[in-house]
This record gives sequence, C-alpha cells and structure tokens, in this order.
Amino acid sequence: MKKHLMIIVKYFKTLYKIYYWIGSFTINILKFFVKPNDNLILFISFGGKKFDDSPKDIYEDMIKDNRFDGYDFVWAFQNTESFKIPRGRIIKTDTYKYYITALKARCWITNSAVERGLNFKGRNTFYFNTWHGTPIKKMGEDIANTSKSFGMNRKWDVDLMTSQSKYEADIFARVFNINRENFMICGLPRNDVLADRTVETKQSMMKKIGLPLGKKVILYAPTFREYERDDGFNCVIAPPIGFDKWKKKIGDKYVILLRAHYEVAKILNVKADDGFVYNVSDYPVLNDLMLASDMLISDYSSIFFDYSILDRPMFCYTYDYDEYAEKRGMYFDIRTELLGSSFDEEELLVLINSLNYDKALKKVRSFRIKYVQSYGNATKISLDTIFKKIKLN
Repeated sequence: MKKHLMIIVKYFKTLYKIYYWIGSFTINILKFFVKPNDNLILFISFGGKKFDDSPKDIYEDMIKDNRFDGYDFVWAFQNTESFKIPRGRIIKTDTYKYYITALKARCWITNSAVERGLNFKGRNTFYFNTWHGTPIKKMGEDIANTSKSFGMNRKWDVDLMTSQSKYEADIFARVFNINRENFMICGLPRNDVLADRTVETKQSMMKKIGLPLGKKVILYAPTFREYERDDGFNCVIAPPIGFDKWKKKIGDKYVILLRAHYEVAKILNVKADDGFVYNVSDYPVLNDLMLASDMLISDYSSIFFDYSILDRPMFCYTYDYDEYAEKRGMYFDIRTELLGSSFDEEELLVLINSLNYDKALKKVRSFRIKYVQSYGNATKISLDTIFKKIKLN
C-alpha cells in the first residue's frame, strides 16, 4: 500500500506539490529544535532501496580509515530487515527517526537524494552527492511538462557533487540548480574497480555469478520507461526480443545476462533460459555483471558511460527511439555515438555475429574521451575531501 501511494505522489504533480510544500515546511521548522551532531554521517543509496553504488564504496573505505574513528555511521533503508552492514547502524526511511537523524547529521552521503522529495537540510550538514550516472535522457528542469517525469523547480542544496566529465557537471548544475563550482570532476567512486579490471577479475566474477567459462558474455541492460506501467502503477518493460531466436543464432558462443533497471517491477515477454539467458535483475552488485561480461547492449541507460571504462564493445538497441525521445527527451542521439541503432533484433544479431572488434573499440574510446574524462581514483579523492570539509568547523 505504501509503495503504491509513493508512486502516485511521485507521478501526479498536484499531489506531489501538496506533499512537497507541507512536508518541507514542517521539517524546516523542526530543525530549529534539533541539535546537530558533529560525529554523525548519514548514508542512503537509491532512496534507501540498496546498499551499493558509490555511497557503499565510500563507506567501505571510510570505516577502514582511522581519520573517521569515532564517527557514528548510519545507513537508511526502506526495508531495514533486508540489509546488514559492517560497523554502522540502520534506520528506516520516511520515519520520524529518519528525518531527525538527517537534521542532526554533519554529513550526508548519497547517490540520489536524502530529502525524500522535500526541501530541507540540517543546520550544520555537509551534503555530498555522487549521483548515480551520467545523463542521456533529460532530467530535472529540462524535462518537459508533458512528460510523466517531473521535478520541483528548486535549488538543490548540495555542497559538493562528483562527476565524470564537464558534460555531466554542466547539465547537473543547470537541471538541479546547483552552483557549477560545487562540482568535483574526479569520476564516480563506484567505477574505480572498473579501471582496475584484469583477466583474472573477469574470470573470478564469471565463477561468482555461475557462468560457463567457455562462453562469451553479453550484458543486456535496458533502462525503464516511466510511461509503461501496469494497473498497479508498477513499472514494466517489454522489449521486442525472442531469446529462443538468440539462442539459435548465437547460443554456441554467447550467454546473456539480462539486467533490468531497478525501477522495473516486471519484464514482460522475456523468459530466462537455463544455460543461456540469466535473469540477473535482482543481482545486488552491478559492477560484478559488468566485469564478467564481454560486451554491453543497452538503450538510453547511463550504464554506457560506466561500461566504457572497461574498454569493451557496446551496442545501442533503441527499438523505440522516436517514442522515447518524444515522451522523455534526450540530450544527444545515442545512435550516432555507438554501433547499433533502431535495429530490430535480427539486425542486432547480425551485428553481434559479424562483430568488427577494432571498429567497436574505436567507437567506445571516442565515446569515453568525450563523456568520461576522469575515473579510477574517485573514492580516495572523495574521502580526502569529505574529511577536510567536515573538519573545517
């Protein structure tokens, strides 16, 4: 019930405005009665859905760093019973305790937002945001009013946000109304491991996931379409794919890792096949899947930017490009940047079977130079910066 209510509030503008103004006003009054705690650091990833991504990488290094000895680390989750974390403690999102903790915290570390769709910040809080990807699809204030996605025209009170490139920082500064000088182009902490990949790492991840070592691995990772929902407002996706056909055409050489976006509740018309298609949508660590794979197929997902660090072939399969461009909007045409385009699956399979590896890598490297200017050392830079900032006062 709560999940459905949150979806309704998120996607119906009038209800969201009521929630936003009343909730923001209440919490901003409350903060004057809450004493800040200089040793409290609050972490939240994907709005409390997961224990992963850049906040997790920062956390795992932070608890081993003696500069942060004595700090109270708190993670916020939507389902607290589903997670266990080393050293720190856990609280539930969207509770009175959550908002009090957020108001007390000296530092917020997130890859999305802490405010739960509202507008507030603790009196002595340093807000560190890594975000969770580089934009292809339009975001924030760039989203048209006719889109199913929308956001309030407000200034995000972020003190520092990491980014992978000038392209990314320029867009986020505008669409989230964050001062441009508040961006640090150092890469994303979650991607440091991708820069350190080895043959041994790849084989280790294949074994961990349970893949046959004698096959090449295709990671198929489509993003969600917020305008495609079932009667319960759950996000669904129905790619025009028949994996039986894929198995006949490429099954002697390849296996498929199917990874749907975390917003997707159901994948329609697609069945996992034991030994060929592995549905890894619920697998907890996306980096493991990227490291285990030999190539990527996606559409409008920011995974392209991260995967380019691996220096492996990438294909775009944008079967619904015109519809997606109209309903969501894009910053550039991904079809001009990588191999593939608005193919049907027959053409895509031909492209895979006749892969010109050198041509594919040339495209990937050009893409990376353009959109991923910094990577490999973001976690250390983040920790050094956070420590310096929270020790200023």
